[in-house]
Amino acid sequence: MATTDFSAEIKALRSTLTSIEAVSDPTRLQAKIAELSEAASVPNLWDDPERAQQVTSSLSATQAELDRVNALASRIDDLETLVELALEEDDEDAAAETEAELIAIRKDIDALEVRTLLAGEYDAREAVVTIRSGAGGVDAADFAEMLLRMYLRWAERHNYPTKVLDTSYAEEAGLKSATFEVKVPYAYGNLSVEAGTHRLVRISPFDNQGRRQTSFAAVEVIPLIESTDHIEIPENEIKVDVFRSSGPGGQSVNTTDSAVRLTHLPTGIVVSMQDEKSQIQNRAAALRVLQSRLLLVRQMEEDAKKKELAGDIKASWGDQMRSYVLHPYQMVKDLRTEYEVGNTSAVFDGDIDGFIEAGIRWRRGTDARA
Repeated sequence: MATTDFSAEIKALRSTLTSIEAVSDPTRLQAKIAELSEAASVPNLWDDPERAQQVTSSLSATQAELDRVNALASRIDDLETLVELALEEDDEDAAAETEAELIAIRKDIDALEVRTLLAGEYDAREAVVTIRSGAGGVDAADFAEMLLRMYLRWAERHNYPTKVLDTSYAEEAGLKSATFEVKVPYAYGNLSVEAGTHRLVRISPFDNQGRRQTSFAAVEVIPLIESTDHIEIPENEIKVDVFRSSGPGGQSVNTTDSAVRLTHLPTGIVVSMQDEKSQIQNRAAALRVLQSRLLLVRQMEEDAKKKELAGDIKASWGDQMRSYVLHPYQMVKDLRTEYEVGNTSAVFDGDIDGFIEAGIRWRRGTDARA
């Protein structure tokens, strides 16, 4: 039998799970599930598709949250049984299976514990993510497209619904910018730690001399607006432009001026939408994202006032928060948390949970010290 002290490990797992249950409150989750189930059973629910989707999505997410907690409790019980059997039979294969399950449970509990740290005002919201190419020319535009794929693949790995709202293609390759929604509760809480400047170092595929190129892309993450937020925007503060949607190389997506660009005159914030088929739908979607951005601006102003009153006006970090190095070695490293991974291909294929979890823990520690 392995030298692992399973008794101590199981005791630690149960202690952590108890702390998680104190925050997630299974009784509250059960009550919420009952309430949402009743709302979902209303015969005319789908007369309002947006409301219906909100109810069913919330029900699915809440049920999944309760199931995760209950499943972990059951797995810890099963692990205890596996330990007893392995000890009785002195079986090396059983011991290896027990060790593997212990590691798997510890990983899942760590991930669930991170979820309990998402207690910010907007953490439970869905997210709107915008990626913009920065310095670095065509490499930066290509990097922006790589990041878009990375986040969409991350969402796909978790079965999170996404919707690309707007894409602006660069002339030679890649993207000038792209905006998409992640339509699942706590998407904002998770992805908010991804906001910032990302840096890519590699041998440029666009340089015929094969020189190393450094390029940058910015990631913005905002919480999706809800009807209860009451962000009113006077019509005279918005400039509206309409244009035709287009794809790569200027290929026409439709033949009408259905795409919409809103400019908020007081702040200069610009939002473009071209995903929907009609101008009315694109304007509504653009207004919702504009409201979300103004909501975040309001929150940032409030936070800045609090920091000023506290006397803390220092910036915590420089421009870049994460580096993706493909040459002369391969590594992705977050400069805030020091979390790093050598498998760059996996990261660009959406394997970024480690970075997100480390970021959430880092942010919680930073807030606690503030």
